[in-house]
Amino acid sequence: MNESGLARSQGGRRLVAKFDQRLSELIAAHYPDKRHRPGYAKLATQVGETTGGTISATCLWELATGKERNASLEQLDVPAEFFEVPPEYFFDDAAAERITSELRLATALRDTQVRNLASHADGLPPEALDALLTAASRSARATDTSSWPPTATSPRTSSSTPRISATSTGAGTASRSPRPARPVTSP
Repeated sequence: MNESGLARSQGGRRLVAKFDQRLSELIAAHYPDKRHRPGYAKLATQVGETTGGTISATCLWELATGKERNASLEQLDVPAEFFEVPPEYFFDDAAAERITSELRLATALRDTQVRNLASHADGLPPEALDALLTAASRSARATDTSSWPPTATSPRTSSSTPRISATSTGAGTASRSPRPARPVTSP
């Protein structure tokens, strides 16, 4: 797909219409504590240092706030590389839905109690797993768990954060990044 094809689909509808929302979700997922979330200047520097690509703080701000709707291929590729998602995440609803689900899992795995629960559940018979899932579903309905991405880390959260590595083929796994991890701070 050429650069102008990214900006518009059939009938003139913009494919990157949700770019701002999706970029903001990635930023919030990788920096869940708003108090420690970098500003756009610092984020642009981190993106450049990590990927070798360039994107200005102004461009990041414009993309994240919806002020810029005519993204180039590089403007899609550089943040995609930094956040370890395929560029399709920004303009393909199916890819975005799959990756958002993976980001939710990675976010949940930051919580020590979630990891402990999963560890204890490993090896249980199917009936016991069903009972755990039922109890978790009831608990989730009884509390407001609809807010995502998270706005702050829980005190139970570990500073060792699983990372998402997703490819355009649909294979996404939580893993440790082979390169130095970008700062994810805990209060």
